[in-house]
Amino acid sequence: MGIQEGTLLFEPSEAQIENSHITSYRTWLQEYKQIQTNDYHTLWKWSVEDLDTFWESIWEYFNVQSHQPYQNVRSGNQIIGTKWFPEATINYTEHVFRNKSLSTPAIIHTSENREQQEVTWEKLYQDTAALQKTLKKQGIQKGDRVACYAPNIYETVVAFLATASLGAIWSSASPDFGTQSVMERFQQIEPKAMITVDGYSYNGKKYNRLDVVKALQAALPSLKTTIAIPYLNKQADFSDCIHPISWHEATTCEEKLEMSYTPVAFNDPLWILYSSGTTGKPKPIVHSQGGILLEHLKAIHLHLDLGPGSRFFWFTTTGWMMWNFLVGGLLTGSSIILYDGSPAYPDKQVLWRLAEQTKMNVFGTSASFITTCMNENISPKNDFDLSHLKNISSTGSPLSPEGFAWCYSHLKNDIWVSSVSGGTDVCTAFLLGSPTQPVYAGEIQCAGLGAKIESFDEDGNSIIDEIGELVLTAPFPSMPIYFWNDESGLRMYHSYFDTFPGVWCHGDYIKLTKRNTTVIYGRSDATINRGGVRIGTSEIYRVTDEVTAVKDSLIVDLPRENGDSITALFVVLKDEEKLTDTIEQEIKQQLRTHCSPRHVPTHIYEVRELPQTLNGKKVEIPVKKILMGQDPTTVMNKGSLINPESLDYFIELAKRI
Repeated sequence: MGIQEGTLLFEPSEAQIENSHITSYRTWLQEYKQIQTNDYHTLWKWSVEDLDTFWESIWEYFNVQSHQPYQNVRSGNQIIGTKWFPEATINYTEHVFRNKSLSTPAIIHTSENREQQEVTWEKLYQDTAALQKTLKKQGIQKGDRVACYAPNIYETVVAFLATASLGAIWSSASPDFGTQSVMERFQQIEPKAMITVDGYSYNGKKYNRLDVVKALQAALPSLKTTIAIPYLNKQADFSDCIHPISWHEATTCEEKLEMSYTPVAFNDPLWILYSSGTTGKPKPIVHSQGGILLEHLKAIHLHLDLGPGSRFFWFTTTGWMMWNFLVGGLLTGSSIILYDGSPAYPDKQVLWRLAEQTKMNVFGTSASFITTCMNENISPKNDFDLSHLKNISSTGSPLSPEGFAWCYSHLKNDIWVSSVSGGTDVCTAFLLGSPTQPVYAGEIQCAGLGAKIESFDEDGNSIIDEIGELVLTAPFPSMPIYFWNDESGLRMYHSYFDTFPGVWCHGDYIKLTKRNTTVIYGRSDATINRGGVRIGTSEIYRVTDEVTAVKDSLIVDLPRENGDSITALFVVLKDEEKLTDTIEQEIKQQLRTHCSPRHVPTHIYEVRELPQTLNGKKVEIPVKKILMGQDPTTVMNKGSLINPESLDYFIELAKRI
């Protein structure tokens, strides 16, 4: 706890600012649009006040190709129902392969059971063209859904690009998802084709998934064909699958192929992502080809400063939106780096070793990974050559000031730390980094260009330097075009627009500072309310992470009829540790000292493990509802958890309290 939130940690040099892509964009704006911006904030302010000109400039700057010209940047001014570039027809994959003449690798990939390989743009193009041809033969066409049950491997990227090239709709689930979780996703969208592996490896252990694949296919009567990838076992038997075609057969062609691209409307679907599904069936969130194309070009090129020759990595699975974001790196001509496996196998340095071997420029990860490295006293700069690494990006949960400081102490003293925040809902981050801005401990550098982010109090007033709800008060291209099978639009409306009519309420607890940085304090529906003061859960976790005996923690606030509340802190302790009075008093004293007396829990419980979603996030609200006596089957979908058995403790505790 030796660093305060807001401590200045890094300032980019004049050369870094001058050579950044965002500076090139500002220069282009001045030369071709006569738009003068003095710094990042004036650029952002213009981008949200003149949305049409800004997004049209992004279209022109990146030379977006339309098979039919657009006439209007958007239809209507309302945040709900806005259509962007409504007359345009485009294709996402076509924009990826504008880069196929590059001499740098398109993809670098490795996994627990595969050696590291580099793939040229030409090979990626030919494999995608061959798979496109196979999918066409199987009758896959515009609007059909293609479901993928495969990990973060080369074949999955090929499969996505081939799907999108046809105007078909992509949807993926990671093979570490349980049978029920995948069924609940894919049954909603009725896929026509399925791409699958036979299994996967994690933490040195092999998991055969052929029985799961068989069960999935039996539950999907819409399926007409299966593309089978023998990933775990080269001799895997896919004979029980519906019309199986081996990956080798599907992507082998004796002659050079030329791809064709099916033009689709700018607002037609590209893919279907899913909410975590913690309290029911996952919401199938549909994003448009054009909205994702524009947003990922902007976010990855301008905010992450990536372009041809760059090397871009994010530790992710195909069940998290960051996989889709990572693939977007191909749009900028970057080489993307794929890793399938555990971040702790064969040792806890595996990803830092990968950073050295691949000469990684941007290392994307989760805040929890950085916290783990910090708690394990890992110091990568002592063991690896990180000279090529210029940025470490973090998302998934707020990165603590100590996490920021660890990056400067144990990676590089000139590293650019970029904490970002967004979500599956928009498949990007609203709050991003900028290579031209300073880095302050615990703070996100800026709101993304074109994203009109504000913080609202309970009455819907915009506030600065106070904690409020993260809202978006103007349309944004990568908002969902709809939820699948939500013809009335009510499910989507209730998900985002109930709290403040006509305003997107994201569900995060945020502070916008006077210097235009932001701080995320956790989910707003999970905040602690003690004596009328709202406390973000991330403030609690920041302190408990520093207690030597504590491995992980989760806190919930349980209101009582008398207006008081029980604040219960659940802790997972490190090996051999037991919750003693001494440890309990240390936790309380640290919270009292570094936060306030209001942050001190009324009760502390030791648990063996905490429930986590398939994306590794804590599930505070379902735990709270269970402890308040609600039926566990209605408040928590166990299939959305990595460790469903972890709920048993809380169900039993609810009976006692």
